Amino acid sequence: MSLTLRPSLARGHANHGWLDSYHSFSFAGYHDPDHMNFGPLRVINEDRIQPGMGFGTHGHRDMEIFSYVLDGELEHKDDIGNGAVIRPGDIQIMSAGTGIRHSEFNPSQVNPAHFLQIWLLPDREGHAPRYDQKHFGVADKTNRLCLIASPDGRDGSGAIHQNALIFATILNQGQSVTHAVDAGRKVWVQLMRGHLQVNGTDLHAGDAVALENEDLVTLVSRDDKTECLMFDLA
Repeated sequence: MSLTLRPSLARGHANHGWLDSYHSFSFAGYHDPDHMNFGPLRVINEDRIQPGMGFGTHGHRDMEIFSYVLDGELEHKDDIGNGAVIRPGDIQIMSAGTGIRHSEFNPSQVNPAHFLQIWLLPDREGHAPRYDQKHFGVADKTNRLCLIASPDGRDGSGAIHQNALIFATILNQGQSVTHAVDAGRKVWVQLMRGHLQVNGTDLHAGDAVALENEDLVTLVSRDDKTECLMFDLA
């Protein structure tokens, strides 16, 4: 059994003024050979975008790109005809596939946007580009593991081209959830808010933990409205 803590303050950090970003894995100007990926999980960036600012039109290929909004709004436009604004409770999934160009902006002139940008390597190259958006309310996630992305879109989750299950939960103080892990799979837990114990290890906002060769993962909240994502990966 193996459990490795990834402390918030050990992440890569880049502050561009309009964008304040923390990188769990190597990204852009931050390179750490010990933190390149965790299985197919390639990028987890915790981003804060200032009002009226954002990422101009740019391209991607052969990557599953997933956004989870915590606060504020994020406006998406792409060259395959999609345009939408996502808010807290919303996720967006963009399969870059053979190529897609998109922009992401904070449409508010007052409030910053706070979200996680997540990239997973696809199961193969050459998928057709596509976009999807789903909403999962607070009630869907409170004191339970809510499946928000999966390979087959089961239980109303968003479909991704990778053998990965992504869960979200919001736990009240003292509440717990347990997840059984199939043999040969690994788990990453990313804490966004609150104070959490994962198999007895304490995490605070921004911390993460990587688990390998564990049969069960137990999350126990030590704060109210603790919010995290859990990735069950092949």
